[in-house]
Amino acid sequence: MEAQVSDSGVVAAANRPMTLWKSRSVLGLLVRRDLKVRYADSLLGYFWSILDPLLMAAVYWFVFTKIFPRPMGEEPYIIFLLAALLPWTWFQNCVGDSARALRQDSRLVRSTRLPREVWVMRVVLSKTVEFGFSLPVLAVFLIFYPPEVNAHLWLFPLGIVMQLVLLAGLGLLLSPLEVLLRDIDPLIRVAMRVLFYASPILYGLQDVYNAAIPEALKMLYLLNPMTGIIAAFRAGFFPEVVHWDAIAIAGGVSVLTLVVGWIVFARSERSVLKEL
Repeated sequence: MEAQVSDSGVVAAANRPMTLWKSRSVLGLLVRRDLKVRYADSLLGYFWSILDPLLMAAVYWFVFTKIFPRPMGEEPYIIFLLAALLPWTWFQNCVGDSARALRQDSRLVRSTRLPREVWVMRVVLSKTVEFGFSLPVLAVFLIFYPPEVNAHLWLFPLGIVMQLVLLAGLGLLLSPLEVLLRDIDPLIRVAMRVLFYASPILYGLQDVYNAAIPEALKMLYLLNPMTGIIAAFRAGFFPEVVHWDAIAIAGGVSVLTLVVGWIVFARSERSVLKEL
């Protein structure tokens, strides 16, 4: 059945998934174009995409292994850091860029008949591919600093899927709000700084469990989906940090975020088009 489209180009909510699926070839072209533009004019394009997490990992590794005693995390600490910093860089960059997707491409959003979700998903998928480009860096460090690889390694691709679902939901949720509410962008930047320390990146989830803080705060901490997602990324390298409760909560929150984001995007589309 053909998707119903109003005069303003707004697709009926029930037909959105099918319409987006029919636009997958265009979405693929947009993703390839974004990556080509990002890397075409720079000899160090790939290097720049991994420089930030590498520098951050080097700084934190030096501080917490050479300067201060580190009663947290696991050994080898550089692998412990990279297994969290690479996904975190993907998360941070994708949330900010996908939130601005509609405003940055406002002309195309208004003038084309493509489902507007395409402009958000283009960013999400581009950042996902860039994350894939960073994985060889982790592989190199795994050779030089081999951890205890175990049977939970299958949770690593599960972490990728959960984070992709989460990012799609956040992009669909935040992009219309970015158009309608001008204060969203600085709030996102502040939230990213807070979430960095409120996620088990420099430390492990077990450190939170062992801390002398109220149980209610520990439960609240688990509601941060990046907590369980990072636990999934690390599980195959550090068997003692597998926390099934956090991973299950992260999966549920990620799916819920996608559903809420989809609904908010659909219901706010007309208002967004008026503002663009």
